[in-house]
Amino acid sequence: MSFFQTLAAAFKGGGSRVPLARNFTSPWFFAEGSARAPFEYNGAVRRAYLDNPVAQRAVRLVAEGIGGAPLKVAEPRLLALVRATSGGQGLLETLASHLLLHGNAYVQVIKDAAGAPVELYALRPERISVIAGGDGWPAAYAYKVGDNTLTIPVLDEDASPNLIHVKHFHPADDHYGAGCLSAADQAVATHNAAADWNRRLLENAARPSGALVYDPGDGVGLSADQFDRLKDELARAYSGMANAGRPLLLEGGLKWQALSLSPAEMDFAELKAAAARDIALAFGVPPMLLGLPGDATYANYREANRALWRLTLLPLAAKLLGAITEGLETWFPGAELAVDPDRVPALAEDRERLWSQVSAATFLSDAEKRALLGLAPAENKA
Repeated sequence: MSFFQTLAAAFKGGGSRVPLARNFTSPWFFAEGSARAPFEYNGAVRRAYLDNPVAQRAVRLVAEGIGGAPLKVAEPRLLALVRATSGGQGLLETLASHLLLHGNAYVQVIKDAAGAPVELYALRPERISVIAGGDGWPAAYAYKVGDNTLTIPVLDEDASPNLIHVKHFHPADDHYGAGCLSAADQAVATHNAAADWNRRLLENAARPSGALVYDPGDGVGLSADQFDRLKDELARAYSGMANAGRPLLLEGGLKWQALSLSPAEMDFAELKAAAARDIALAFGVPPMLLGLPGDATYANYREANRALWRLTLLPLAAKLLGAITEGLETWFPGAELAVDPDRVPALAEDRERLWSQVSAATFLSDAEKRALLGLAPAENKA
């Protein structure tokens, strides 16, 4: 049974293994988009992932890298579960995006009639709230869709997990993690505001406005009708990109006085670049990989790409894969699930250097060399 079938059956009161809580009043429940988040999540996601090219590219660079990373696992069934799609998207890519943006990723373990896992489904984190037990530890999770709330116990009657919760560290919360988007929210707002300012400046011929100065010779000012007609004519005939540079025709008594801003006040390029670098920093992506100007941290793209893998992708992948492995320990005891660094092109140079160093170590035995390289012991051939 798929997740949607399970959800529909629960909402109809069918034979789902997951009970439905219709009158949920736990103090751990929060409104959609605010589950223990220090900011309004849905609005922040729209501003960052949907409206900001730097934040979206940073998230996709990390999530797609983890989703396409080569894995090493000896259990084909476990690999099939992890490599399957979740709601039309790759499971690992979706979980990595949730972890970056929200700080929490939730995997529901869908089981067959015999209790064996047949599907891993990534639940939207802003819809989930933790239901704490009497000891303070999570006893269940409430998944709210519209006016319906589905309660998912942590364990089923066979003491096997129903849901796997992966989270970033949060120093001030026991049940929810802190996402990168929370730290990047202000930088995203600054970057979007600078882009909006530049767009509006461009629509007004990319120059600051001026003032029409009226100097009546007879001492009589403009009437209200004359003032309104002048404003309408300026807005209709002289504003916008299509009218950039068009000569201004003035009547007697009117003169144009240009108003200017200082170069420092008009220079939003550096402001945008600084905000973009802060966004990249929050998501752990070297600014060079996002095409940001003025970044000389790495000598070339190859070094920046290697740093991305070493500092961001491998640790995040280890967190996700380790949590999934631990959650499925009941069905796959002793299974190991990890990224295979030998098959990552960005790390080929590092691995080649390691292999050369280990091969040149004459004081090590062949078995010790294989152990240092993470290889299985060689089979003894009689």
